[in-house]
Amino acid sequence: MNTTFSTRTIGRLAPLAALLLSACATGPAYVRPSITVPDHYKEAAGSGWLPAQPADAQVRGNWWTLLGDDTLNQLESRVDAGNQSIAKSLANLQAAKAETRAARAQYFPIVTAGADASRFHTSQNVVGRSLAGKTVSDYDAGLDVTWEPDLFGRIAHQVDAAQARYQADDADLASVRLAVHAELAIDYVDLRAADEEAQLLQRTVEDFQHARDLVAVRVKGGIASQSDLEQAETQLQVADAQRVDLGESRAHYEHAIATLVGVAPAQLSIAASSAAMTLPDVPAGVPSTLLERRPDVAAAERRVAAANADVGEATSAFFPDLVLSASGGVEASGFAQLATLPSRFWALGPALVGTLFDGGRRKAALHAAQAREDAAAADYRQTALTAFQEVEDDLSSLHVLADESVVQQRAVTAAGSAEALALTRYKDGATDYLDVVTTQSINLTQRRAQVELSRRQLESDVRLVKALGGDWSGTAGAGQQAASTALTQGRPKT
Repeated sequence: MNTTFSTRTIGRLAPLAALLLSACATGPAYVRPSITVPDHYKEAAGSGWLPAQPADAQVRGNWWTLLGDDTLNQLESRVDAGNQSIAKSLANLQAAKAETRAARAQYFPIVTAGADASRFHTSQNVVGRSLAGKTVSDYDAGLDVTWEPDLFGRIAHQVDAAQARYQADDADLASVRLAVHAELAIDYVDLRAADEEAQLLQRTVEDFQHARDLVAVRVKGGIASQSDLEQAETQLQVADAQRVDLGESRAHYEHAIATLVGVAPAQLSIAASSAAMTLPDVPAGVPSTLLERRPDVAAAERRVAAANADVGEATSAFFPDLVLSASGGVEASGFAQLATLPSRFWALGPALVGTLFDGGRRKAALHAAQAREDAAAADYRQTALTAFQEVEDDLSSLHVLADESVVQQRAVTAAGSAEALALTRYKDGATDYLDVVTTQSINLTQRRAQVELSRRQLESDVRLVKALGGDWSGTAGAGQQAASTALTQGRPKT
């Protein structure tokens, strides 16, 4: 095959192409929406929280190791590989990456090749045709090249939009990972709280059995009444029923954990344990760093950038498009003649196409793109405000629960002393068994409240870590991907 548009011809077009590509892009430059950022957290004042120096692109880290539980660490290590929500977000990210490559491909010319062989016979009764009544063979092969220089930035805006959406999907993936790991940690905390409460109730049932046996001996000796024994038996059975009831909630927590790690509930069993979990000290950081580290805030900001690029693309529609095309090849009536020089053909020419009237369609599309940018900016600001609220909520919860735990410990100590005193007085005959039952109920209630308080503290710590965007220490965790680009960037570079 011998194409007649040579390297020399294409070389003559290079200055024209360079001139066209130097044209200014259309559309507004991207400016990140402004947000009023407080200089401190309201609920962190005077609390001893330390400032952090994180960033959105920072690896989230294995923050759950701060809870000091090996079983939790093993479960968390299975999340990235097994959780289907993460798998879905990862697939969405790959699709966005492919769309970005497709947008960039528009910068390059389109080259097509083809070959054709046909044989036709022209009617003999057609006047004015040299081939009338003849049978002719036609063979041809050639190349077509079409290139649209990005005169007014239409392609550049499409690439910018695709790149920003890819970065937003990357941040979405980090958000999903953070949320799933936090949800697993909370479910595990609840499961361990159920274990601790079950062990407490088991010890209580054993204590109540001893108290009932004591009453039974006293009834047999004629020292106590049958009603005392009935009260002791009732107290024992109520506590045992509460212990059995915990099995339902524990099973639900275990099933939820199995789903989060990507297996059926029947494939996961977690042995009971009442080992204490560590209550970490989480530094909240100054408010400005929250905008740098929260992947959901980063995703919202990147979508504003994508919407801004869409406005640029809609603006470029008001300008004409230039299409450069070239074609060449060989054509002959005999197959053997294809390789000869006279069989060659070529065509070369630019085309400038612009819309003169469309009934306002382009103007309406521009207004719609501008409105979508305003909506994305509002969503970004709302996401940032929600982030501040979540941190403040969790900080206040931790402060209140810390103070409450001190008071609750006093209540547990007092309730235990009251129960012991009531049982001693009952043995000495100074009071009836109703006082013992009452103090036993109060003591059990206060000890269960203490377990519940510990659970709420651990959950609040996990939620604060999630609200802060993950690990704050800068340690990298295996299997954790960075979120998308830093918010300090403007228009994504292509």
